[in-house]
Amino acid sequence: MEANTRGTGRLPAAFLTPGSSSFIDFLAEHSPDLLPGRRALPAGLTLEAPHGTTIVSAVFDGGVVLAGDRRATMGNVIAQRDIEKVFPADEYSAVGIAGTAGLAVEMVRLFQLELEHYEKIEGTVLSLEGKANRLTTMIRGNLGMAMQGLAVVPMFAGYDLDLGRGRIFTYDVTGGRSEERGFAATGSGSVFARGSLKKLYRQGLTGDQAATLVVQALYDAADDDSATGGPDLARGIYPIVSLITEEGFRRLSEEEVAEIALSITAHRRNQPDGPQAPLL
Repeated sequence: MEANTRGTGRLPAAFLTPGSSSFIDFLAEHSPDLLPGRRALPAGLTLEAPHGTTIVSAVFDGGVVLAGDRRATMGNVIAQRDIEKVFPADEYSAVGIAGTAGLAVEMVRLFQLELEHYEKIEGTVLSLEGKANRLTTMIRGNLGMAMQGLAVVPMFAGYDLDLGRGRIFTYDVTGGRSEERGFAATGSGSVFARGSLKKLYRQGLTGDQAATLVVQALYDAADDDSATGGPDLARGIYPIVSLITEEGFRRLSEEEVAEIALSITAHRRNQPDGPQAPLL
């Protein structure tokens, strides 16, 4: 804050000057040290930090589902069993985080502010494509931290009001963006989750079927990846599952996800490797 406004209760001139509709650009100009990617680590320091792991998403008729497991790891240790990795970005989109947990959550909060700031300044909602591009810029700004081992690799999904359908975007640590068709997975268990999705996904899914599909995929990922946590029946910890449709973002309640998880677990007593894709 400018010196001549300290203790006066008045906003500094920077906050009253017309400028960009991007909150990130504003922050970069006036307080760049508050941006996650502008914080340099001491040379030679290797930092152990909790990492979030597996995020999955699938498109269904009328929207898209985004889900994440609840485990965070630090090396070979389970750092947290009930971390939340899926957050609403705004009314019609959501972000799932994989990578360094603390930086990822901070990036999501900044992204939420970015979208809110744009809407207030421009008086309209940014398009889904525009939101995906803004997230690209934020990830690219974190490249310095990623090179020091603190990478953040989110997944972005939302309902495109212009096209009338759900869409999924994935990223790499440099900010490279790809739009996925049908389904996607990211994080340490993504190879196994993607295999499960590839086996079970089909066109014309309902929202309930898509929710079951992503929980099945997380279950399969947890079966082979130690950093991914499956449904924890003993502790009552279940994946975070969110649906995004033309009616907006909705996070499934714990009771709803528990019902899906218990049904899957019951069926897997007879089929431990999960349901099989039909042979044509």
